[in-house]
Amino acid sequence: MTLEVVGAGFGRTGTLSLKLALQQLGFSRCYHMFEVGTHHPEHRPIWSAAHRGEAVDWDALFEGYRAAVDWPACNLWEELSAYYPQSKVILTVRDPEAWHRSVMKTIYASSADRRASDDPEQAAQAQWAFEVIWDHVFDGRIEDRDHAITIFEAHVQRVIQTVPPERLLVFDAAQGWGPLCDFLGVPTPGAPYPRTNTSEEWAARAGGE
Repeated sequence: MTLEVVGAGFGRTGTLSLKLALQQLGFSRCYHMFEVGTHHPEHRPIWSAAHRGEAVDWDALFEGYRAAVDWPACNLWEELSAYYPQSKVILTVRDPEAWHRSVMKTIYASSADRRASDDPEQAAQAQWAFEVIWDHVFDGRIEDRDHAITIFEAHVQRVIQTVPPERLLVFDAAQGWGPLCDFLGVPTPGAPYPRTNTSEEWAARAGGE
C-alpha cells in the first residue's frame, strides 16, 4: 500500500474533518496527529528523526495507510510528495487570524498544559509536540500572532508555488464535497461533509475532563 493523498495544510485548518472525509471516500486509513497520540506513540522518535533530516522508512511508517494529513506529516509534505510521486496533494486553508485563534484555544493550550503533567506519557507527548511543531515550525513563537500568521501564509504560498496545479487542491472545508470529490475522481456521498473537532467541541471535551 502506498500514500495516495498527502495533506499539506497545518493543523486547525479542517484536517480531522478531511481525515474523516477521505476515509468515507475510500482512502482508509488516513494518518493524522491523533494516530501518533492514540495508536502509535512509538512513531514519535521516527518523526523526530525525519524532522532532523534523517532518512526514515516511510513505507514502514505508513503501512496500512492510504493518506496522511495534519501535523506532523504536513511539515514534510515536500519529502512525502516526492517519495510518493503519484500522490495528490491537498492544502487545507483557513482565514489566518481565525486559524491562529483556534490553535491557541485548542492544540497549543493542550500541549502547554500537558507538558507539565504528572503523567509521563502525557508530558512526553506534549514535549514532542513542542519539538516538531511549536519550536520547529514556529521558532517557539506561536504565541506571537503576527509571527505565526506570517509562517502560516508563507507555508500556503510555498505549497501553491511548488506543487504542479494538476496535482494540487487548495481546499476550504466550507466548500464541501464538490471540489474534493472532483479532484480525487470519486462519487459524491449523500451524507453531509464532515465537520468535527471544532473549537467548541474541543472546549466541551476539556470541560468534561
